[in-house]
Amino acid sequence: WDSRRFYPRSGFLHDEVPASVVTWCLVRVKVKQDLLGIGRLIQPQRITLGGCPATEEDADAHVITFESELHGCGSELTAKPLANTSIVKTSAAMVDIECHYLRNHDVSSNALKPTWIPNISNMVAEELLYFSLRLMTADWQFERPSNHYYLGDIINMEASVMPYHHVPLRVFVDRCVATLAPDVHTVPRYSFIEDHGCLVDAKLTGSSSQFLSRSQDDKIQFQLESFRFQPQNDSQQLYITCHLKASAASSPIDAENKACSFTDGWKAAGGDDLVCGCCDFCCALITGNVRLLSSDLRWEGKATLGP
Repeated sequence: WDSRRFYPRSGFLHDEVPASVVTWCLVRVKVKQDLLGIGRLIQPQRITLGGCPATEEDADAHVITFESELHGCGSELTAKPLANTSIVKTSAAMVDIECHYLRNHDVSSNALKPTWIPNISNMVAEELLYFSLRLMTADWQFERPSNHYYLGDIINMEASVMPYHHVPLRVFVDRCVATLAPDVHTVPRYSFIEDHGCLVDAKLTGSSSQFLSRSQDDKIQFQLESFRFQPQNDSQQLYITCHLKASAASSPIDAENKACSFTDGWKAAGGDDLVCGCCDFCCALITGNVRLLSSDLRWEGKATLGP
């Protein structure tokens, strides 16, 4: 037939004679909601194909489908940054999809490679207390040798105290801040543990950051989902500085000595979840009396990871 008189969408020639071949040149793209492969599902409305919304959604398989004419939509895949924060947990990504005759399609994406030089900084507190903060492997058996994290990776950290000849102690992570420089007061800065042990990152960003259940009193393990500061740089070197403290292992868990994670509400990593209730407002308002009673049973120190 005369291809100049062929209407692809109707499949008929100009004189209404049915064509023997009907062709629709469409773009059909299927995308897993776990786009970055980190176990986090992106909301369908946050993924577009050149600005066009998904045309189908498989809620069971967590797969969304886009369909458009060849030139109806672009092919830019975007992930929106977290609102009201100075950090992002996923990198912007563009997946190029090209259709060729007698050629393979090409799909490419770029991954962010932050630089993180592992370095243990320790501080010996009074009375021979030795605080430490270490990056750990996924199984928590060894110190992590690699100094690179990708967005979406989980950073395993372990804080510990070595009491030497002291009474048995229980260690806590009182507060932690991430910065681009060693000075904790520089900007930008991100405080992800606050208020005497409230790990607020999960509540602020919806991440999986959390304290783990204790295996022993003189160690506490916690996980932070990796992030970068805005605006984006090719590489970011970060410092994490944590204020650690220890109390007698026989002392009760209270609002000033706690490890709280946010998962459908505040949960304590050991002890009563009620001690985490103040994480929603200000624990400092109720810890004044506790501080006076426990001041002779508390030791403090600082530890820094980075850059």
